[in-house]
Amino acid sequence: MSMPFYVSPEQLMKDRADYARKGIARGRSVVVLAYDGGIAFVAENPSRALHKISEIYDRIAFAAVGKYNEFENLRVAGVRYADLRGYSYDRSDVTARGLANAYAQTLGTVFTQESKPYEVEIVVAEVGATPDLDQIYRLTYDGSVADERGFVAMGGAAQSISTALGEQWRPGLSLGEALTLAVSVLADHPGDGEPRALGPDQLEVAVLDRQRDRRLFRRLTAALVERLLSPSDPTHDVPHDEAHGPGPHDVVGDPPPAPPA
Repeated sequence: MSMPFYVSPEQLMKDRADYARKGIARGRSVVVLAYDGGIAFVAENPSRALHKISEIYDRIAFAAVGKYNEFENLRVAGVRYADLRGYSYDRSDVTARGLANAYAQTLGTVFTQESKPYEVEIVVAEVGATPDLDQIYRLTYDGSVADERGFVAMGGAAQSISTALGEQWRPGLSLGEALTLAVSVLADHPGDGEPRALGPDQLEVAVLDRQRDRRLFRRLTAALVERLLSPSDPTHDVPHDEAHGPGPHDVVGDPPPAPPA
């Protein structure tokens, strides 16, 4: 009778962590950083359909690297959590901290109890009324949570990108300056090759803009990203409405004529 194969818990956890890290390292990096008007998200992502950056709730956004199907499941679960909590209690009860705690429990359970851990790393960010109230939480494959300040990088070259951001990022950057910095560090630290140029068509860019009324998440088009990155723009920024376009409840154009009396 053959003896059952034994693996120590320490070795099992190490193998799972190595497996998850290798999967995440193959993904293209994402940078999240604060600027004077909110929080910017920049991902190297040429796809227009498979998003790495998404809205979760009014003031909360989500960014991820790794296996798309796994972090998409997490995103959908986060949207359902936020909708249920906001409907059952109050919209102000939906916070990035609560969502990060829920994600940490899910990731931790999968890492310890399932045969394969999630090959994902995610950021949950909430923009506050002032920069001091902004919240950025980074969650890793095993459910660990880090409360980040100012900026965070994920993906294959996260360590070198974080080092570069630590040397160059400062509070009070304009949106144009923040995007220029993010694109520069992504281009200079690809993780699997020589530095290269990144154009707007190769990027996915979004912001949480604290100046809006309620739904603060907005994606930026390639044309607007190109303008923001252009050094020829004297303001190195774009007007608020033009940068983000009309919201879901904004009136565009002239109002309709009144019905006849």
